[in-house]
Amino acid sequence: MSRDRDYGRRDVLRAGGIVLGGSLVSGPAAAADGEGATTLTVLSYNDIQTAAAQDENFPRLVTLIEQRRAAADGPVVVVGGGDEVGPHALSPISQWRAPVDVLNEVEPDADVIGNHEFDYGLDPISDVTADSEFPWLATNLVDTETGEAFDGTESYRIVERGGVSVGIIGLADQGATTGKTNIDFAAEGITIEDYTETAPAEAKRLKEEEGVDAVVALAHTGIGDAEGLAEADADDDIDVIVVGDDEQLYPPQEVDGSIVSESRARAAYLSEIELTIEGGEVTAWDGELIEVTEDVEKDPTASGIINDYRAEVSLDSPVVETETPLNATFGANYHRETGYGNLITDAMRERVDADAAITNAGGIRSDSVYGPGEITGGDIFNTLPFPNTVVSLELTGEELVETLESQVVTLESDTGQQFGEEISQQTSGLRFEWVPHDDADELVREVYVGGEPLDPDETYEVAVNSYIANGGSGYPLEDKPVVEETGELQATTVVDYLEPQETIAPTVEGRMQRVDRDLPDASVTVDGNGKVVTQFDAPDDVDSVAEDTVAVWASDGEHLDAEKAVFDDEEATLMVRVDDGDLAETVEDADDGEEVPLDLYAKYESSEFDHIYFERSRLNADVAATVRRRGRGRAGPPGR
Repeated sequence: MSRDRDYGRRDVLRAGGIVLGGSLVSGPAAAADGEGATTLTVLSYNDIQTAAAQDENFPRLVTLIEQRRAAADGPVVVVGGGDEVGPHALSPISQWRAPVDVLNEVEPDADVIGNHEFDYGLDPISDVTADSEFPWLATNLVDTETGEAFDGTESYRIVERGGVSVGIIGLADQGATTGKTNIDFAAEGITIEDYTETAPAEAKRLKEEEGVDAVVALAHTGIGDAEGLAEADADDDIDVIVVGDDEQLYPPQEVDGSIVSESRARAAYLSEIELTIEGGEVTAWDGELIEVTEDVEKDPTASGIINDYRAEVSLDSPVVETETPLNATFGANYHRETGYGNLITDAMRERVDADAAITNAGGIRSDSVYGPGEITGGDIFNTLPFPNTVVSLELTGEELVETLESQVVTLESDTGQQFGEEISQQTSGLRFEWVPHDDADELVREVYVGGEPLDPDETYEVAVNSYIANGGSGYPLEDKPVVEETGELQATTVVDYLEPQETIAPTVEGRMQRVDRDLPDASVTVDGNGKVVTQFDAPDDVDSVAEDTVAVWASDGEHLDAEKAVFDDEEATLMVRVDDGDLAETVEDADDGEEVPLDLYAKYESSEFDHIYFERSRLNADVAATVRRRGRGRAGPPGR
């Protein structure tokens, strides 16, 4: 449902600084401690999400918070960076209640409304806050008429502890509101103020009018925007920025006079920042990320809460055995086809007997890999935790292409420069190429539906989840005709699909083929004898070709690795050789004289493209293969 991602982790987990002349320089907090100084510890977490349904990291995080509270040399403030109440496997049963019940045991001083706090709708926010024994902040999400925090939330919270006064504010950007929910905030009477203007102004007010010693901003914005907030805070009134949303491992570090930190997600880390408060201001700091490991004992109360909810839905019951890994990581599902994405969409397509199925990459959660081995119902609900149902829509071929193109992120875009080019979805019943570059004539091309070339004027039944059917994740589907509304949770659909099967082994089948540059078209004859050799002129940006990656693909997913491939860098040519007999088996269903469209793909080093996620660029050539049977009937072994 959202685009929260973390494709890597930073190696350095500790940093520190001293405030001198309005900026931070390296050095431990203790270096500035003097008579009358107080050490304030800020503990923070963010994006609990799927951990809320598991008796693993979350109960351990509760214990770790209590341990660090006890070890602190002075007052402690505990805060969250948002996205705590969803999505998780218990959402269909407990909604927000399981994570809120556990957080009530933590007794945080404040948390911020993030996009996943809206998973259950706008009105239930007041139910979330009513069940919470701590405040939820939304400083820049205000009632349009009154200018005050919208129903159930607070604009700020001041914590007085150990002689120190701390002002806390909560912020969300457009990406974490209109960009990741289906809520029309303007129509609901909520104004989303520019956090880079609202936050510095509120921080200044808290210091000048309320007399707080430090200001902590809970920013559900992601690291990039949080760094932008630090830069926008010209007077350095915001001392700490606790970040959520993009789930990065970002140890505390100084950015333009503010200390910025993010604890990745799913209760995997706790951020600890020590501020030296002296004379009513922060004079030094030290900080680190502390990993939540199995060495930390689980808090028994937190474990009991989670396990009581789990028992209601039998999440620990085995469903199927998988022989291949089920990859639910963000990095894989946003960037490329995955075996698990194929399984999910196959289940959706079968459920409504549709021509094709599409699901958004952000709807596949947990950022984990399951199997090989036993898969439980909890595993499926953990990866598909939203209350989305399976819906089928009627789309023309032209609309189907537009739908697929809506999710392509080009390498040259701002998102592409941060995360790399992305296809951002998983599909079934479809095969197509995607060209992730701003100069591409078509972002999606050569589309096949059920093995047949797409007809722009034909109508197709396409299975999707209810979130994207309503226009979520930027899909242009909100006004499309509905064929069937199952009312069945997407996770339930997948479980029902798996239960009759003893074992599964989903793999990557070439449903979505990335292409950076094209080779010239080629024509070959396939008669089942000898070798087929073709030479291509290479584009100017090809420095070298990974010869072991060259393969020929048919439109039904059958493919054949090249027997030999040689790139001549002086002549800028690529020679490819395949066994004719093996190639004939790839097109064995073709009639004598029939021309079969094939595609050749190869990975290469480019002098032009600097990829963020992928290691290499990718070439494509359209190959027209004319089948000749030579009077032997269909190609095949003797006696067939």
